[in-house]
Amino acid sequence: MAALDLQEQEQFEALKAWWRENSKQIFVALLLVAIVMGGWRGWQYYQQKQSSEAATLYGQFLNQMESNDIKRVNDAAAAVMNNFASTAYAPRAALLAAQANEQVKDAGLAKTQLQWVISHAKETGLKDVARLRLAAIMLDEKNYDSALNLLETPHPSSFDSLYADLRGDVLSAQGKTEEAKSAYKLAYEKTDAKSMYRNLIQMKLDALGAAK
Repeated sequence: MAALDLQEQEQFEALKAWWRENSKQIFVALLLVAIVMGGWRGWQYYQQKQSSEAATLYGQFLNQMESNDIKRVNDAAAAVMNNFASTAYAPRAALLAAQANEQVKDAGLAKTQLQWVISHAKETGLKDVARLRLAAIMLDEKNYDSALNLLETPHPSSFDSLYADLRGDVLSAQGKTEEAKSAYKLAYEKTDAKSMYRNLIQMKLDALGAAK
């Protein structure tokens, strides 16, 4: 039995390592979904109403994202955030810059940018993406209470599975196995049956010894 427990623990650790490696790509996809979802009309409005300077500045920021020069990325993002904070461009620049900073292990700046999105974005989808990313960083830093506080924030039902899954990760890291199982079960139920993401949640449940 002890050997089986050890095997399950190794499986779970491998799963968490996989998640750390792939979570950024998952959340980038989530970000794109959030951009396209209900805020599309608002995005069109901003495109029509904002000055050509704002559009040009955001375009320059996107060019810097392709350069992989983190200083230029942050400088360009700051320019959009400082000069056009009320537009739809600014939170998008902040989210993408935060992603870039996570990739270079600058969690401090990434957290600042994500918090800026939470405080300034007008689109709830962007706020929800920022909260998820910020909670994931808090989890990595073992700041479990702060992560859970973020994940308890009211959010649209379309985000239920992602919030519940990450909550399960935090609870599991705290050693709260039964609570983690409940969170993963909720995430499983809220995830589309055809989604490969559901299989990952089931693997987490299996690692904790829980049935579907």
